[in-house]
Amino acid sequence: MFSVQYLKNILYLQNGTQEGKIKFAFFVAAVGITLTVLGVGTEFWVELAPSKGFHNNQTCLAAHHGLWKSCTKMLWVADVDPERESCGPLDLPGVVTLCSFFCTDLTVMSAMLAIFGLFLMLMGAVCIIMAISKGVQFFLKPASVCFTLSGVLVFLSLIVFHQSVLSFLASDHTIPLHYELSWSVTCVGCAGAMLVVAGASFLLLALPYSPWEKCPPCRNNDS
Repeated sequence: MFSVQYLKNILYLQNGTQEGKIKFAFFVAAVGITLTVLGVGTEFWVELAPSKGFHNNQTCLAAHHGLWKSCTKMLWVADVDPERESCGPLDLPGVVTLCSFFCTDLTVMSAMLAIFGLFLMLMGAVCIIMAISKGVQFFLKPASVCFTLSGVLVFLSLIVFHQSVLSFLASDHTIPLHYELSWSVTCVGCAGAMLVVAGASFLLLALPYSPWEKCPPCRNNDS
């Protein structure tokens, strides 16, 4: 025999568990948002460098680019690994010679995709806050769409940027350059994966999670 109060207690516990799952998925999404902001705001997307002996035998020049900023750095050839052909890596001690803000064809499309992805992340975060504060499960589905699409846009931003770098290197052979994708790309890639996972989690949480939801409303009796 199940009483109405007993059923209410079960539903209350299930709702509490559901809210905990939503908060955990939102935490994953928040980490993804943070990594996206970090990656988009930094200039270590790609490192470009000629051969370490191209400039002279004592110093070599390397550069790192992001979506908004480019910097060049003078390194000492003696500090470069003897087995390495190109100048770098950029974490070696050296002198930053020039930094400039720019928005070229190399980055404009990637930047637009990343910014639109950040906008969708913001919309998804608002939906989840509404779902938690108001207790309305309806907001989980639009949040799922926002976070999943933002993760896809982040991946597209990486792909477009990589193809832009390859096109740039193929267009000019006057100075043979070596390239390496740097840690900002790693942050953005991890962010995209976490956003897609969070979006899929919100979609699963939006599905009926209790068999009682499929039952007709209980009448006011003790049977």
